[in-house]
Amino acid sequence: MRSNFHFLSLFIALLLLPLICAGPSARLGVGGWQPIKDLNDSHVKGIAEFAVSEISKQSETNLKLDSIVKGEQQVVSGVNYRLILAVKDGVQSKSYEVTVWEKAWENFRKLISFKHAIAI
Repeated sequence: MRSNFHFLSLFIALLLLPLICAGPSARLGVGGWQPIKDLNDSHVKGIAEFAVSEISKQSETNLKLDSIVKGEQQVVSGVNYRLILAVKDGVQSKSYEVTVWEKAWENFRKLISFKHAIAI
């Protein structure tokens, strides 16, 4: 009887261990958008530069990244980045909301969407 109790206790503990050890972000649900803590991180800047380059190609303009205003990320099969970017088109300032999907282990990035954002 006592060995059955220990076995049951161990079984329950093993089932609950992932829930106990999961951090707050894991409890928020898979695929939720989370704020990017450091918008000056070189990787985030690389994502932003990639987005601006793709927008320039698609719109046949010569945009330059000015700054990253806001950013969120979402873990999917890879990571989605949703950024608000301030850019320069010559002397004119513009802002865009972009979504970039990245699979870093495959060296894959794709601009999913971009649209003009409300003026900053």
